[in-house]
Order: sequence, then structure tokens, then C-alpha cells
Amino acid sequence: MVLFDKMTKRLKDPIRAGGEGIKTWDVAIIGSGPAGLTAAIYATRGAASTIVLAGEAWGGQLMLTTIVDNYPALPGISGPELMQKMRDHALKFGAELVAENLTAVDFSKLPFKLTTNKQKLTSKSVIIATGAQTLWLGVPGEDKLRGRGVSSCAPCDAPFFKGKKVAVIGGGDSAMEEALVLTKYANSVTVIHRRSEFRASAIMQKKVFEEKKIKVVWDSIVEEFLGEDKLQRIRIRNIKEGESKEIEFDGVFITIGYTPSTEIFEGQVELDEKGYIVRNSKLRSEISKLGEYRMSTTVPGVFVAGDVHDYHYRQAITAAGFGCMAAMDALRYLEGP
Repeated sequence: MVLFDKMTKRLKDPIRAGGEGIKTWDVAIIGSGPAGLTAAIYATRGAASTIVLAGEAWGGQLMLTTIVDNYPALPGISGPELMQKMRDHALKFGAELVAENLTAVDFSKLPFKLTTNKQKLTSKSVIIATGAQTLWLGVPGEDKLRGRGVSSCAPCDAPFFKGKKVAVIGGGDSAMEEALVLTKYANSVTVIHRRSEFRASAIMQKKVFEEKKIKVVWDSIVEEFLGEDKLQRIRIRNIKEGESKEIEFDGVFITIGYTPSTEIFEGQVELDEKGYIVRNSKLRSEISKLGEYRMSTTVPGVFVAGDVHDYHYRQAITAAGFGCMAAMDALRYLEGP
């Protein structure tokens, strides 16, 4: 309550211009998935002027999900419906949302500068919540059956395949983890891999090879997903023998990797070797002089939330939690030391 009162008092002062008559926002949020929209709810509730740069395709990965069964209090809701509720919630408290793509940022000095394909903006703080994109196979039937048997998240969708026959595409640790999760629900799990050995860690391979429900199809690639209203078969080809065959499956989980949406932030904040945004890092001690901001990037005043830094959990609820944390850090940052 004290923080809210301070923010309210501060916002009675006129908003400073960002140059050339540009309005300077208290908080600019880049991204409109669960992390970005939750951050917008908390920022506006903290009486901060807030703009959400949602992108032309707003809503994040959940816009591609048919049923979400693990979001608290909303079992069975569709992905697009959940995101619409989050969007409406943020707008209710005064966030402004623009469906524009970000084209450039400048975090070298305050106020921070953000350029979209239609306008220039400035802000006293920024929350990056651009997420990470699933790497899909790009084969026929994939788009049509996505959310209808074709998935990329076993912790999200495994319960829908209880007693079913499923496949996992991939050979890294993530693929091994997905396969092991699926054994708790499915009758059988087939790992399809394009090489003759996995690249996963030895300990993860050992767990997979010891699991009786899991079998492996080596040296094979997916050519097509087949089915009308839902996945029914997968056509795979053995790349050594050149033979193709169709196998019946109820579901398939594609785990060949993710790409964090951080290209535009290269040179602005620190990224790790995989391209994910680094939290705090080398500036941690310097930041701590102003108070510890757990969701800070390596640039004070620029925060991060969701899958754009979290490559472990990748859940809507964890992304929303990180959005809450980032917004609370941003509000405290705006108050100064």
C-alpha cells in the first residue's frame, strides 16, 4: 500500500517529454503473452503509465493452443480465450496496448527509446517479455493438426493422452524429459530421431533406455502428419534405407528446440550462448546499491519476464509469475534508491 501511495503521488506530476514531443511512459512492456500482460496488470495497478507493445500477432504461444487444462481456476479454457481475458484485464486497469512490431531499441541512456513500425516511444523503464518460439518441423499437416494431436509441451498436454500411443520427435535432453513425462500417461512412447544416437546427456539416455514403455526409431525423419480432425498417423522415412511408412499415433510431441525472441536486443542487454536474456549477471553488485531487482537484465531499468529468459519451465503460470515479479521490480525502480 505504501508503494501504491508513493506511485500515485509521483504520477500527479506531469509526464516529462521524451524529446520531439514524444510522451515518456513509466513502463513499456515488450510482448503480450502471459508474462507481458500480467506485468501490465501489476504495473497499472501500481499507478504507472503503461504501454504494451503487443506486436501484430499478439498473445504469444497460447494463441496456438486449443485447450489449456493447467491454468489455476480455469480448467479447459482455450488458449486464445485465456489470452483475451488477460488482455481485457490489463486494459481494464488502464494499460494501453498497441499491435505494432518493435523494430529497434536504445537502452544506452534514459529515457529508453523504442521504435515500432509506426511510431517512436520513450520510457523510464522497460520489461522484455517477448518469449521464445518453438522450432517446428515445417512438414505437411503440422499446422493443420497443431493442438489436435500435434504438441510441443508434454507437461501441458500429456494428460490428454492417457492410455494412448504417442511419439516424441528429437534427441536432446528436452526430448528425453518429454518422453519420460509421457510414460506416466500414455501406453507407449516412441522417440523418433534422425540420427543413430542421441545428443542428450548420458544420464537422461540411461533413464529412457531403461523405461519399458519407450522405444526408439533411429535414422528417421517425419515426412507428414496425417488425420482430419485430429492426428491419426505419422509418415516417417528412414534416411539410410530410403523407405517410408505410416505409423498410427494419437499424439506427437515435437522437441527439437526453441528460439528466444531476442535478436533485436543483441548489443543492448547481455544474452547467454543460447540467445536467452541474462538476469542480473555482472551488474548484480552495482544494481544491489539501489536494492536487489531479481528480474533485472544487465541494464538497470530494463527487466525481463517469461520464456525469453526461462528455458526450463516454459509454462503459462510461471511466465505470469515472472511478469508479476518484473512489474514489481520496475515499480520499485521508478521510485529510485
